[in-house]
Amino acid sequence: MRDAAINLRARPDQRELIDQAAQLLGKNRSDFMLEAACDKAQSVLLDQVFFKLDVEKFRQFTKLLDAPPTRNPGLERLMAAKVPWGRKSTKA
Repeated sequence: MRDAAINLRARPDQRELIDQAAQLLGKNRSDFMLEAACDKAQSVLLDQVFFKLDVEKFRQFTKLLDAPPTRNPGLERLMAAKVPWGRKSTKA
């Protein structure tokens, strides 16, 4: 259940645009706006290059980075696949 209010003011043309998009997706304005805001917030957070870890989490993180990669058959198949646009030969 939602129990935290988020209030904002918009121009009439912005409200109409949001309402049209929400209607196309079969959503109400609140659901549409909340989903759009959460998508954008997640994108912003995922784009961050700086993050903070405590000492133990940093040790775990660097251990994972330093570990040799594990075998990944799916990735190996993908990398071995021929590309549909072909490769130009560099041999003369």
